[in-house]
Amino acid sequence: MSSRLLFALLMLGLAASALPLHAGTVLVVGDSLSDAYNMPREVGWAHLLSERLGDDLDVVNASISGETTAGASSRIDDLLEDYRPDVLLIILGGNDGLRALSPRQIKDNLAAIIEKGKTSGAKVALMQIRMPPNLGPAYVRRFEAVYPELAEEYDIALVPFFLDDLFDQPGMMMADGIHPTPEAQPKMLERLWPALEPLLPGVDAADS
Repeated sequence: MSSRLLFALLMLGLAASALPLHAGTVLVVGDSLSDAYNMPREVGWAHLLSERLGDDLDVVNASISGETTAGASSRIDDLLEDYRPDVLLIILGGNDGLRALSPRQIKDNLAAIIEKGKTSGAKVALMQIRMPPNLGPAYVRRFEAVYPELAEEYDIALVPFFLDDLFDQPGMMMADGIHPTPEAQPKMLERLWPALEPLLPGVDAADS
């Protein structure tokens, strides 16, 4: 081997070692609650999660404002193929519920996303979604029961709703009473972190 070739190989090795080594990818599939609605995305909790993880993990925020469980179900195959996530975090159903769609259909759509995520090899986490009481106690009860049922059926992590306890705090919600403010974003991350952290590959809990 010539000295010139040896030098080139050495330089390639040094360049590769200088690149950040990501332990994996977290894919977030959600709606406006995760899409940093009406604020720069850099302010949203998903971007704050990316900053917290640094070079440990890539965070892909595939959330879309207005997204439904049906819409996410239709694009989950491409997302899984494109990003091959180690962790799939599902935060969906709010728009379905506000339209009073059938809890049975919502459950079927979420089940399809969960099944595809698990088949891809990802660890799947599902966030509990809450509905306002004005939709009626019977509907709210049936809707909210979908999430623990799915978590039990598929043996996946059930993440507490990250807006619990924030609705009544001053400055945490926008005027519409549905969307969180920029000030709420760090608090939302802190509320989901304890359930999400154990699923993350390559993250040292002692350093987080």
